[in-house]
Amino acid sequence: MRILRIVKNYLLYCGIEKTDYIKIKKDAYISNYKVWRVLHFLMAGMFGVLYVVSFFSDLMKPNSVFYLIGFLYSVVAIAAFLFLRNDSIIAQFLIYLSIIVLYLFGCFITAGRPGSPAVTFIVLLLITPMFMIDKPVFMTLVLCISSTVFLIWMHAVKPYEVWRIDAGNVIPFTVTGLFLHIIANSVRIREFVLTGEIKIQKDYDELTGLKNKSALTREINAFLEDPLTNHGTLFILDIDRFKSINDTYGHSVGDRVIHEVGAFLGSRFKDPVITGRFGGDEFIVFIKNTGDRVSASKTAEMIITEAREAVSLPDEGNRISLSIGIALYHGEEKDYSELFKKADIALYRAKADSGMRYDVF
Repeated sequence: MRILRIVKNYLLYCGIEKTDYIKIKKDAYISNYKVWRVLHFLMAGMFGVLYVVSFFSDLMKPNSVFYLIGFLYSVVAIAAFLFLRNDSIIAQFLIYLSIIVLYLFGCFITAGRPGSPAVTFIVLLLITPMFMIDKPVFMTLVLCISSTVFLIWMHAVKPYEVWRIDAGNVIPFTVTGLFLHIIANSVRIREFVLTGEIKIQKDYDELTGLKNKSALTREINAFLEDPLTNHGTLFILDIDRFKSINDTYGHSVGDRVIHEVGAFLGSRFKDPVITGRFGGDEFIVFIKNTGDRVSASKTAEMIITEAREAVSLPDEGNRISLSIGIALYHGEEKDYSELFKKADIALYRAKADSGMRYDVF
């Protein structure tokens, strides 16, 4: 049973956990898109050259129609890739279709030389699967069906002795191609997982799990630099008297307070809102495509009220409070630091006035 579970895991999820596979599936699709976009250019060039050469070679002339069809298909596929999203399921289907076209090409080439053992088809069995990252079960089906079609087809056009040689080669090479696919898949999938873990370590704050200062700066700057966007609201949140919390209850409680504030913000604001810890007891919330004062004020009031209930202190009678500085973005600032300075000024004003919990620049 354990062996069956391992086989199932490799066939369905490339040897990693299902949850991990789901997380990196989009990255795998994008990688396939990039690789096969280049391979289609190579296919177009290869088929184009073969088609031209077939006019001057009696050996290749019988296959000139196949070369032309392969060239035209590759050109159409290249055009399709220009319009398809790099992570779309349609792009993945097109890649599998291209793999089938290559196998058919191998079949036609072999059928054109009935007296010779298959070479092109077997080479494609070994090489092609290594350029595809997906659930190995799909490539297993493609390989098995392609090999079965090949053997049935060649049985009808080849002498039996030659066909026996092909069968003796195709069956083990199909299995070998499948194992190479599984191994290559597993290695590249684990690279995606490792890259994702490194990215999390690089871009996320360890204490809160929110984006860190570097990631906040990069993502907000990307939004500000986009010519198609000109509205947003930046909130800087600061925990009032945080030094007193550390001094009174200890740094372990202070860390827990920061963690709970981060957990509250992370649960309250989801993508595409950019949320993170700027440093110390300061947090950032950037809401895209909204820049009116009334909406900003309502959001600030919500944060102040709900955070007070969500975050606890050892003394039941004591609750935390937040001060918030707000800067409205209307397409003027093109750098995060400019918008941050305005929100920071508003935060300073809010903290200076004991009766005012937030201020809009």
